[in-house]
This record gives sequence, C-alpha cells and structure tokens, in this order.
Amino acid sequence: MVITNNDITQKTYKKLSIQVSLSGLSFCVFDLISNKVISTASISFEKNKVVEEQLWRTFIDYPILTKSYDDVSIIHDNNLNTFVPTSLFDSNFLASYLQYNTKVFETDYFTYDVIFPYEMNNIYVPFVNINNFLLDQFESFEYQNSNSILVKQLLDFSKNNEEKQVFIHLQKEHFEIVVVKNQQLLLFNSFQYNTPEDFIYYILFTCEQLQLNPETISVQILGDCSEEDAYFKIAFKYIRNCALLDISSKSSSLDITPKDLRNHFILYHS
Repeated sequence: MVITNNDITQKTYKKLSIQVSLSGLSFCVFDLISNKVISTASISFEKNKVVEEQLWRTFIDYPILTKSYDDVSIIHDNNLNTFVPTSLFDSNFLASYLQYNTKVFETDYFTYDVIFPYEMNNIYVPFVNINNFLLDQFESFEYQNSNSILVKQLLDFSKNNEEKQVFIHLQKEHFEIVVVKNQQLLLFNSFQYNTPEDFIYYILFTCEQLQLNPETISVQILGDCSEEDAYFKIAFKYIRNCALLDISSKSSSLDITPKDLRNHFILYHS
C-alpha cells in the first residue's frame, strides 16, 4: 500500500525503513547504490503512554529520520493478519477473513498485501494513527504488514526443498511459526509466551497437529535469539534438528553480522 503527499524531486540514493509496533520501533537506512546498511536503531516505547507522542519524541531524538529519502518503507508490526489464497480472495470482504482469528470492529480499517509471486494475500489491520502521524513527516511512503515480509522471505528460502521446514521468528512476548515446503505455505501462526516452557509447548503442539516428528523435522530459529538463550536451549533439548537460521551470505552482502540480520530479519528485508 502506498501513501503519497507529493512527488520526490531530488534523489538521495538512500532508503529508510521503519518497523513500528505499539511497544516501540526499529529503523534502518540503506544505501541504494551499494545496497548496504548505513545505520540502525531500536527504540522502546513506554507502556500506557500515547504512541503518537512517543513517535514525535523519537523523531526529535533521531534527526536522521527527518532527512530526505528516495524511498520510505513503513512496516506495521502486529499479528492482526491472516493469509488467504488468491483463489479464495475477494477484496470486498476483508473483515470477514479476519474475524475467525482476531477480534475486529466495524470501525477498523482493513487492507492487504499481495504476496508476489505466491498467489496469496495477507489481510491485516494497519495502525491508522501511526500512518496519520507519518503522513506529516514524509512526502510519501509505502507500508505493509511485517508478516508479509517474513512469510515471503521464508518461502523464497524454501525453494527446491521438498522437505517440510519449520521456522520460528522469536520476538519479545510473542513468536511466529511458519511451516513451508518448497515455496508452499503450510501454516502460519503467532503465539504469546512468557516462559521457555510456553515457547516449547506451542512448538511441539504445532508439530503434533501437523504430524511433524521432532526427531526428524528441521526447525530453524530467527529473530531475537542466540544459542545461549534459554529459549534456544529448550528447543534444542526437545527437537533434534534445531538451529539458528543460517543467513551468512545475505549478512555479508549487507555488511552486517548474521546475528543482527536474524534479529532484524523483517526490517533488513523490507
């Protein structure tokens, strides 16, 4: 989805991507000539404070956000979404698809991302208040749901692999499970968690529902995770083929560490 105020007339050869949720935001600046990451930062929002006020403060504290960019990409980081095959999709009934897995209201605004070339769409509820704030900051920007980027990249990653693969995208307080097979999406789900025991329960429950054997299935973890984390250790304990997602070639091309790319996987692929 594109929001535009005016045409950009001066090239800077730089792109700004902002991944924003109700609990904070991350942003990075890309050099469009070298395709490398120039700058990255993460900001946490205080609970029970107005999001727009904290966005305003972030733009004051980080002047780099107010510079001119050829391309601005906004990523709405929430799980108020669902994936629908193109064959079953009708843009006139967006709310009806979401009502089965999230609470929706008549006043909600719904939109969708086309997941090209995978013949499906991601229907979601964007942060309208955040878009309105950003309209005052930028001449134009594109926006999409964070899980559109996540699923597309993991489908790309599964090309020519006929084995089922489980990907875990770990974030604070919630994580996504994506199960794919050679560029086919078999399952997407998001879970809230508080402890490592919650974490492994939902993974093993998903494997059981899909009849995936923890002794043989490949589980790859990305997001905010390292081999020293309690969450990785408990997954490694119960799943034989468990590892951090290997993205060393992509991280090298962006001139960042594999750990940073896993942690900001969605942001850096925007």
